[in-house]
Amino acid sequence: MINFLIKGILRDRTKSLIPICVITIGVSITVFMAGFVKGVMSDFVSTTAKLDSGHLKIMTKPYYENKDQIPNDLAILNLSMLTRTLDSSFPNLKWVPRIKFGGILDVPDKNGETILQGPGIGLGIHLFDKSKGELARLSINKSLIRGSIPNSPDEIILSESFSRKLKVNPGDLVTYFGATMEGSMVFESFKMSGTVNFGNPVLDKSTFIIDFNEAQKILDMENGTGELLGFFNNDIYDDVSSLKIEKSFNASYENSSDEFAPIMVSLRNQNDLGSTIDLINTFSSIFIFIFVLAMSMVLWNTGLIGGLRRFQEFGIRLAIGESKRHVYFSLLIESFFIGLIGSSIGTFLGVSFCYYMQENGIDISAALENSAIIFPSVLKAEVTPDLFYIGFIPGLLSMVFGSSLSGRGIFRRNTANLFKELEV
Repeated sequence: MINFLIKGILRDRTKSLIPICVITIGVSITVFMAGFVKGVMSDFVSTTAKLDSGHLKIMTKPYYENKDQIPNDLAILNLSMLTRTLDSSFPNLKWVPRIKFGGILDVPDKNGETILQGPGIGLGIHLFDKSKGELARLSINKSLIRGSIPNSPDEIILSESFSRKLKVNPGDLVTYFGATMEGSMVFESFKMSGTVNFGNPVLDKSTFIIDFNEAQKILDMENGTGELLGFFNNDIYDDVSSLKIEKSFNASYENSSDEFAPIMVSLRNQNDLGSTIDLINTFSSIFIFIFVLAMSMVLWNTGLIGGLRRFQEFGIRLAIGESKRHVYFSLLIESFFIGLIGSSIGTFLGVSFCYYMQENGIDISAALENSAIIFPSVLKAEVTPDLFYIGFIPGLLSMVFGSSLSGRGIFRRNTANLFKELEV
């Protein structure tokens, strides 16, 4: 009987084509929107972690309390010993030190006279130690606009926007004016090797990058760092695990008398990201639920209308002796296969659209020019395992449910009146 019903679905397009098309469109939109919302959320967390917060971050307690001022005089000391302790205690994490510092970049002419100056935010990262993975994490190679990656400690990278403001090109000299960890003045000349575009207005305005060891040297921070960032080995943020690690680490220093004792902060507990993440997750869940519910109602009506329009067919089948129960269950089985076909096609299309958006995305950098938060400038979808079944909820169940409601009318048909209907 199943083979007979499938052949009927494929051959009789009048009763299957429109429902399958409606289900396909509805399911593909549902799958795509679910993947897009999750992709944007995932990119937001990933971008924030890579550029600023890490999955976990360690600072000294006074540094944490004044972190907006980048107080390197309150930085972590004995970095190597702390890193060894962390590696043994939390082997599932990779620890990467970074130094943030402010100052002025001066552009001199051939005679050493100042042409232009501009305040900037420096970032000391491991440019030459590939085991730290900073170039890949910050996408320096992919973001390179002009020039090349530094090959020596005396070379510097500027954001493309900052270099345009200062009117400097790869190969030009710039001088950094700032203060060391001890408060002394520092003047250091660098050769600009290239420019990058982070894709984030906050960093693209006035950021420059030098090697971490060189930053330690010029800022008098030997064996020290401002921030120590931790990343899970699989590069995926785990909220539950990070909170447990944070609690465990901070408990070991809870009774410390050292005013410069380190403190660990998870991504969730930095810059009010926890409330932001919860808010986005709540709204995305509500959005997906409402969308799935709306599509379920549409597809339910499709099944309901499809069943009502076939009452004459059901009457003929009852008139020639087919039982009402058999007609009803054959309707449900037929609806199941129609929903299965439409849901399968819709899921394939929806996942395909998500994959395309995952690889390309939508550039919204123009809308973020004056933004003060770190947010991905390209909105992308994400293909996740749940996309392969979420579309079957409205596509399959709603179709069968709608047909089951419309099919109840079969049991109310009066067989004695069927022949009068057929005569008309």
